[in-house]
Amino acid sequence: MKVYFITGATGVVGSSVVSALLRSTDAKLKLLIRAGTDAELAARLERLFEFWRVPQDDAGTRLRIEAIAGDTTLSRFGLSSSAYGSLCEVCTNVIHAAGLVRMNLPLDEARRSAVGSARNIVEFARACTKLQKLDVVSTVGVGGRLQQPVAERWLTEPREFHNTYEQAKAEAEDYLKAQMELAPLPLTVHRPSMVVGDSHDGRVISFQVFYFLCEFLSGRRTFGLYPEFGDARLDIIGCDIVAEAICAASADPQTSGRIFNLCSGPVDALRIDDLKRRLRQTLADRGIALPADRVLPRRWYAKLAALAARVAPPSARKALSTLPIYLAYLTDSQAFDDTQFRAWLGARGRARPAPADYLPKVLDFYLRQRHGAETART
Repeated sequence: MKVYFITGATGVVGSSVVSALLRSTDAKLKLLIRAGTDAELAARLERLFEFWRVPQDDAGTRLRIEAIAGDTTLSRFGLSSSAYGSLCEVCTNVIHAAGLVRMNLPLDEARRSAVGSARNIVEFARACTKLQKLDVVSTVGVGGRLQQPVAERWLTEPREFHNTYEQAKAEAEDYLKAQMELAPLPLTVHRPSMVVGDSHDGRVISFQVFYFLCEFLSGRRTFGLYPEFGDARLDIIGCDIVAEAICAASADPQTSGRIFNLCSGPVDALRIDDLKRRLRQTLADRGIALPADRVLPRRWYAKLAALAARVAPPSARKALSTLPIYLAYLTDSQAFDDTQFRAWLGARGRARPAPADYLPKVLDFYLRQRHGAETART
């Protein structure tokens, strides 16, 4: 019987990984979840069961899951020696999907989340007496502002980063690389691009960066003003596609030592202008009023955004202050080499759907959740 130790089960990737494992295996799952009390831990787990659509009377599924209160940034996850030792004795697979997906954290805090947790996960994996596989979720953002496609290998070239999240994740990969050179582990590193809802129905446990970009692209927060996007593209991928890849790699020892860019690739990445057009049309079809679409040169737009952040009322200042972070993603042309990922999918007889095919489902789920009441009023 396989026993999985999983971090980040409350997040977008981790929750999808657990859902996939529940469907495809009979393994037992140990979930490390932040919680201050037993009551809080139980409440968080119950919310997860609701998301996974596990009814209260499904004792078989519920008994497969054990929630453990802990924190990946703490030594031994903040567990007692006995609890930590027990995990080390039974866990066969480790999937580390925890992380703060926030772009504007102070660097020290971002490092605690990314590098600190990587250190603790490696220590745990080395202590697991039955370890078969270690899978770690990183991000294609470790490429920062590289001018060439981000390759599926350890990155050693000097580079700048868009934000502290990318930098800390890159430093975490540097740590993993050093550890593998010191004493190898059966490790696969997974680098998702911008993760969105399920490719089948758009469901997602929480709305992250892509959805913040959608709010910006709607024009409703910027009075319809946009910078010139040119041919800039956005690489997105469904959370179920990412989860399926991670679970399959966890069961495949041949993936040890490999790095996969879990992305849609240069060909299928969405043009920002096309995404903006489709989003605005979807909102308009729902009867939501939108300002006129007005495009400014990038330089003028950046200056205007900086000025607005200084003079805006406090209620709007926070949103405007984060605008430069998202502009960097929308105006930089980045590409991610997914050759190994595609070849591995093909060898398993799997196909990766193009994001243009499931974008309507992703947008529909988001708009129903966030704008359903507004649509009903119009």
